[in-house]
Formats: sequence, structure tokens, C-alpha cells
Amino acid sequence: MSRRSNGLVAVWAEAQRQQQRRQEAQARYQRDQERAQRAYQREVARSQREQRAAYREQREAEARRRTRELDARVEALQGLLAAGCRAPAFRASALTRAEQVEPFAPGPLAQPVPMPDPARYEPQGGGWTAGRRAQAQAEARARFDRDWQAAQAAEAQRQAQFATYQRQYQQWADARLAEIRQHNAGIAEMTAGLRAGDAEAAVEYFSAALYASTGWPDELPRQVAAAYDSGARQLVLNWELPRYDVVPEAKSVRYMINADEEKESPRPVTQRRALYRDVLAQCLLLVLRDLFAADEFGALESVALNGFVDDHDPVTGRRAPMFLGTVMATRADFAGLHLEQVNAVNCLVDGLRGQLSTRPDQYAAVRPGRLPEDVGNGVVTHGGDEEPDLYEMDPLAFEALVAELFRAMGMQAVTTQRSNDGGVDVDALDPAPIRGGKIVVQVKRYRNTVPPTAVRDLYGTVQDTGANKGVLVTTSKFGPGSHTFANGKPLELVPGSELVDLLHRHGLRGRLGGGGERPVPAQRTAPDTESRDGESRDGEHNVLGMYWSGSVALDVCALVCQGSRVLDDDHFVFFNNPRTPDGSVRALIPVTPDKAAIQVAFDALPARADRLVIIAAIDPVANPEADLSGFTDAGIRLLDAERTPLDQLDVSDGRPGETALVLGSFRRRANGDWEFVTGGKGYRGGLEELVTEYGIDVE
Repeated sequence: MSRRSNGLVAVWAEAQRQQQRRQEAQARYQRDQERAQRAYQREVARSQREQRAAYREQREAEARRRTRELDARVEALQGLLAAGCRAPAFRASALTRAEQVEPFAPGPLAQPVPMPDPARYEPQGGGWTAGRRAQAQAEARARFDRDWQAAQAAEAQRQAQFATYQRQYQQWADARLAEIRQHNAGIAEMTAGLRAGDAEAAVEYFSAALYASTGWPDELPRQVAAAYDSGARQLVLNWELPRYDVVPEAKSVRYMINADEEKESPRPVTQRRALYRDVLAQCLLLVLRDLFAADEFGALESVALNGFVDDHDPVTGRRAPMFLGTVMATRADFAGLHLEQVNAVNCLVDGLRGQLSTRPDQYAAVRPGRLPEDVGNGVVTHGGDEEPDLYEMDPLAFEALVAELFRAMGMQAVTTQRSNDGGVDVDALDPAPIRGGKIVVQVKRYRNTVPPTAVRDLYGTVQDTGANKGVLVTTSKFGPGSHTFANGKPLELVPGSELVDLLHRHGLRGRLGGGGERPVPAQRTAPDTESRDGESRDGEHNVLGMYWSGSVALDVCALVCQGSRVLDDDHFVFFNNPRTPDGSVRALIPVTPDKAAIQVAFDALPARADRLVIIAAIDPVANPEADLSGFTDAGIRLLDAERTPLDQLDVSDGRPGETALVLGSFRRRANGDWEFVTGGKGYRGGLEELVTEYGIDVE
């Protein structure tokens, strides 16, 4: 007889099954978690491999780029002579100026004042009575007479101003034409002297030919001492050659993966020495080519050329000229050469029987041939240290030099008396119509930065004297505060570097200090080289491209700050200070679609800097009445060194009445990364008010 279950076993069995299902579910969950963890780890490992590969590729690409630069530099040195031979020959006509001046342009003064039309002066009102109509006619006649007299007075004033402007223009035009004709007469006299064998004319002309040569690279030195032997029709000159470091010491660059660094492979000493000898020979041959090619007057029968290097003598340790090459070439011998196909060293040594140092890397000198001082009729030197040091110049002589510079620029200029000059050192008058007028000039022979107070004082002098413009000339420089105060005012600031350039361009002499360094010759424009100190290599900087809608003209600037204060005036990058001293922040020429661009090497910013503030302000010259209501749809494109877009940063639109705006700031986080924080604070007082808040002194 069977026994029925009381149900406890079934309940127990069901509980066991549920527990087993829970355990199985837990096991499946655990296995899923482990699979997910392994997948995540594989993804992390893959991402890390890709990042390492991308980083390695970036470093290898940078090494390849540097290697290409080295190869290109060597290729340019090897082709120096061939490239120079393709340059046009110098001609005396290049020194002649066209006898033409800017035409007379009186502008609105050329338009006569319109006279009132009697037909428009009908009686107003009137009436039924004859008396009232007569009164209305008399009133209309009185209005016409009053307006006619006012128009006649205005026309008389216009004619007087027109005559004054025309007289001033004619005086200026006559003086300008006289200057041009005097210059051209001097050129004609020089060419006549060349044909007659005049030594001074020959040295002047052939020196100009060397300095004007477009086949001579800008980065190579240009210093010459020359004399001319009229009897032998021989030019004797010493010409400066490039130093040994013109040949790159490195041959290539490789990226070392294990050390995570770039390693330069040195150029073999024998290869570097051979290339340097070849460069020296090419330079000497190129000088000969430029001289003979420029001789359109038959003044040169031969050239005695000595090439020297101005460096520290390895024997004495003193700086001195060391002759590394010498050659005497006749016109007949040189005319038979095909310079673009020759081996420069063989051509110089064997073909022209010249001498070339066998160990120029050690500055082993050769005995020069005929020297300029051997000629005996005076040696003319260009590009040496004979220029006066503006720092050491007597203050009165310095003021006289500045006045002479203004006269060389076509103006009338005199120095003022030392007492009661009202803060004016030079009085100048620009006779050009419309834009000309009275100019007051202050001269500051400083070594340190000119304070903004000097600029403010000059502005007061301009207002007190009723001058059209004020010019502040200094041997030092101006800070951002000075430039900000002068912006939009009739002021012009001339720092020392620009002063030297102006002097050289107008045939005057002057240098800033000595320090054993030679000044750049007046006939040469120095290349735009910049220090690499603190500057990031390509691939290690970013470009900030700013864009906006509307036609409003803006100045986009950057402030390198610690907190809310700029580090110093030199770390305010704007239109008159395009880069920080270390080069970590600099203004760039924008590329479409950007309207402004700034390059930033974040890793190279000073350690104490924790903020880079980007600002925009109305250009008071281009848009004096504008505000930022026309600054809309704005943003910043964050680009890499190749200008590949990385991110797009939104900024606030401008608001009516405001003329300056903080677009945003990049802030350094604790881990060293930089993040962008949108700005938006506007200023009604323009750039001056904004930068004052960040610690720039514009008073």
C-alpha cells in the first residue's frame, strides 16, 4: 500500500532547484564579467599600442623633417655658385631714381562751395495785403543775402586753403625733384668717374654691386674693404666669408625608441671640412662673377680678392680676421669659365691659381695676395665696426643725427634750443599735402624700456603746440603700456631697432652697442631670424585660429598670466609685441577661414604661468566709431602644428557699447594639462581698460 507525500519533499526539491538556478545565474554573471574585463583590458592594450604607435610615428616624422632640413641646407650650400650665377647682373641704372613725385591731390578742397539758388528762396507766407507780401519778399531776400555771403566767405576760405596747399605741395615737389635730380647727378658723376678711372667712383660702384647682389644669400655675411688701382685698372678687396658653422654639424636625425629621444648623427669631419672648403671657393668665385658682370664701363682689368673669416683666432683666442682664400683673376681668364659647371675648389686653385686653406675648419690661414692698403690711395670699408654707437653718442650729436634722418626722409627739421624747448628736441615739418604738417620729436637715449609716462607727456606736448603728430625716438624699446596708450592717437613710437634700420635705409650710420658683434651693413637687410630659446619645435605647438562674422576690424591679443595678472609687459602679445621673449606665444598671419591666429607652445610656457588669456578689441584706427555689436558667430579653432583641426571652442558674442572682450582663457590644471574656459567679460574702455585690469600700466 503506497503512502502519499505530505508535500515537504516537493517544497524542499523546489528550493534546491531555485538555489541551483541562482548559483548558475551567478556563475554566468561572473563569467560575463570576466569576459567583459578581459575585453576591456584587450581594448585598453590595443588603445595603448595605437597611442604608442602614433607617438612613435610623430617622433619619427619630426626626425625625418629635421633630416630633410639638414639635407636642404647642404643642397643649398652646394648650389650656392650655380644659383648666384642665375641672378641678374648689377647695373648703374638700378641706382637711378625716376623723376616723378606724388601728384597734387587737394581732395575736397578742389570742389568749389555751391552758391545758393535764388529760385529756392520764395517768400514764405505773405497775405492778402500788399504790405504783408512786401514783408515776405524782403525776408526771403534777406535769407538769400545771408546765405550768399556765407557761401562767398566759405568759398574764399576754400580758395585760400587751396592756394596754401598748392604752394606747400609745389615747395615739397620742387624739393623732392631737386633731391632726385641731385641723386641722379651723383650717379651720373660716378659713372663718368668710372669711365675716367676714378678710384673713389670705382670703389663706390663695385661695393654697391656686391651689396645689391640678389644671388648672395641673406644669411651670409657682407663686409668689404676695397681700394682701386687706376693705373692697373685693378680692384683690390677683402671680403668676409661665412664661418665654419655655416655647414651643419649634424648629418641626420633619428628617433631612438628605447630612450624616447632624438639623436643627431654627426657629419663626418672630412665631409664637413670638404663641404666648407667648397662653400668658401664658391663664395670667392661668386664675388668675382658679381664684380665682372657689373663692369659695364670696362673699369676692371683684374680683381685681387682676399677672403677672410671674422672669428676668434684659435692661436691667440682674440677676435681677428683670418684669411682663408686669396685669388687674383684677370677679365680674360675669368671670361673663359662656365661657373655653373665647374668644381669650385678646382676652379679656384687650379684654374685661377688661387690659394685656399687646406684646414679651414681650424682656420689655418693662407698668405693674402695684394691687400687694399697696399694700393695707397685710401681704403673704403663697408659693414665694419666704424658705425657710431648710439648708446655712447653725445646727446646733442644724437639729436642732430635724428634731425638729419628726418631731413633725409624729405622733411624740414631742426634741433631746438636746450632751454624752453617745451619737451621738444627736434622740430620737423612734413610738406606733403593732406597728411603732412608740423611734427614734434622727442629723443630718448635710453638703455631700458621707455616708461608710458614719456609717451603721455609727448601727447600733452602735441596738444599744447597744436602739432599734427608727435614722434618719440629711442635707442631702447617701448612696452605694451606705451603702445596701448599711443594706439589711435597722433603718436608714432620708433624703437632702437627700427631707428637703426631707418638710418641705414637713408644712408646714415649708427649701431646699438658693441659687445664684440659687428653691426649689419647698411646695404643689407638682416633676415628675420628668431631665437630658438624656449621655442617649441614643429609638432609641439598649437595654432589658435579666430573667426567671426561681420566686417568689424579687431585686434586679437594674448596675455600670459599668473592668476589674473600678466607676468610682465613682454608677455602681452599684441600688434606691437608679436611674440613673448621665449617665443612660446607669437602672432601669426591668419589663413582662411581665420581672421586672426596665434601660435602657442603650451609646454614651453613659463613654469609660473597658469593662464593664457585670449582677448579681442576694436581697432580704433580702422573702426574708430565701432563697438562689438558686430562681433558675432565667433569661435576659436584649435589646430595642431600642421593646422589640422583638433577642436572648436565657442566664445561669447560682442555687445553694443563694448569695445574690448575676453574671449576665454586656457588654464593649467594640476596634472599639467590645459583646459579652455569661455570668457565673456566686456569693456567699454577698450583695450586700455582691459589690459589695465590685468596689470599692464598704460598711464
